[in-house]
Amino acid sequence: MKGLLVLVSGSETRTFEGTLFGAVSSDPSKNVIFGEIVFNTSMTGYQEILTDPSYAGQMVCFTAAHIGNTGANSEDWESKTIHAHGLVLSSYTARPSNFRSEKTLEDFLREQGKLGLHGVDTRALTLYLRDRGVTPGFIIPLEWKNRIPELTQELAKQNYAAIDWIRRVTTSEPYVFDAAATDASTPTKDSMQYSIVAYDYGIKAQLLRELSKRGCEVRVVPADYPAEKVLAMKPDGVFLSNGPGDPELADYAVKNVRVLLGKLPIFGVCMGHQVLAMAMGAKTYKLKFGHRGGNQPVQNLQSRSVEISSHNHGYAVDAKTLPPDAVLSHVNLNDGCCEGIDVPAMKAFSVQYHPESSPGPHDSSYLFDRFIGMLSV
Repeated sequence: MKGLLVLVSGSETRTFEGTLFGAVSSDPSKNVIFGEIVFNTSMTGYQEILTDPSYAGQMVCFTAAHIGNTGANSEDWESKTIHAHGLVLSSYTARPSNFRSEKTLEDFLREQGKLGLHGVDTRALTLYLRDRGVTPGFIIPLEWKNRIPELTQELAKQNYAAIDWIRRVTTSEPYVFDAAATDASTPTKDSMQYSIVAYDYGIKAQLLRELSKRGCEVRVVPADYPAEKVLAMKPDGVFLSNGPGDPELADYAVKNVRVLLGKLPIFGVCMGHQVLAMAMGAKTYKLKFGHRGGNQPVQNLQSRSVEISSHNHGYAVDAKTLPPDAVLSHVNLNDGCCEGIDVPAMKAFSVQYHPESSPGPHDSSYLFDRFIGMLSV
């Protein structure tokens, strides 16, 4: 079934034609999805990207030429479901070639009730997004082309920037992460050395695995879990996770971190980085088209080394608003934006990028070791 991606930027409408795949219905009305359109430059890892809660509310354009080559499996999930509203790609590979593959990408989408559009000129689409920034839009069957004005009005009612996506993806109840269920090499519960509380703003499973394999029993709590209850648990440290949306809407998270600052070691990643910075009094701003991909160069200002890192964020911390006791620790070499802060007096630090990911090297895994070192002091 042919389909259209329709982008709406002000009074301008731009369409891209392709072929619908995934959970395609014989009922055209069920083949309509809305969302913000963003692009990701990663060559692979599409299963992890689609199941990353930080993509809630968004449709992802993959810039890589071929997507689907590695299929999908039961291990590479970052959460229990696909959070991206849909995906757009150039060439879909229907026959994966990977010994770990258990199903095709299309079967994976069908099981999750998600739609995609392939055969799209993703070079043109990426250039459009680069020039105009993150853009709202929708995917429809080609036969609904005459209904674009009507659907554009419907899209205008959906202000994605005003939605607190964190509340939509966070856990509803606290739980202890079962590391052994996902990685048999993880230390057993009896041999765990540290107790960590992780705030779930949209947490990725790999972050939990990295903490667990370093001897941490991780108790995951909802995004708005009171700081007083966290302190009552008497953990060795607190982890602030990644998550979707505008950090300015997460005032409840900022208030809790302010209470915890100076009382426990804190490590934040992505949204957690922004929350920590805001708890220190800093401001954030929206990037034009964001950083999403596995090839972003970040410089550690202390060691002067450059890390090739994985990113997924549409907002950044305004380094000019950091207080004197919060030191800029990492910068993005593409645009100079803040990629990390250090608050030594309060035993807290954070990075904007994803040290748990493996965009080829493992340049940033030392950050977890640093956090563990803070717990043992």
